[in-house]
Amino acid sequence: MLDNLLRRLLAPAPARLPEPDARVALAALLVRIARADGRYDPAETARIDRVLANRNAMSAFEAAALRREAEALEAEAPDTVRFTRALKDAVARDDRAALMQALWAVALADGQRDDDEDQLLRLVASLLGLTDQESALARQRAAREA
Repeated sequence: MLDNLLRRLLAPAPARLPEPDARVALAALLVRIARADGRYDPAETARIDRVLANRNAMSAFEAAALRREAEALEAEAPDTVRFTRALKDAVARDDRAALMQALWAVALADGQRDDDEDQLLRLVASLLGLTDQESALARQRAAREA
């Protein structure tokens, strides 16, 4: 399954992802954000699991299984731009701010702001079609909920 998803993401003109694949791509992007600072700690994996469970109405066990699948995908796929573009096509405009908030929640889970994470999140926000202001508001909401 991951090979098929990778082929679709890496295609010259990737098609819109169906819902199960969009979930895995989102989870992989969450993992990529968590790993951006060179650390991937239990607070971040726990936050990813909570985000996935909440967004997808999953049990904690199902969310952890999805995260593990996403970790494998993230390790195989080098291109953040394609993940993000695929998600932009798969996620309605109105839901992208919530997606950005989820990404910020993961980045802030370890209690530290990191320049590499900030830079990656700026890129992701832009690729999702969100402004810097929308990203900042998503970060503030994520910080309040933490």
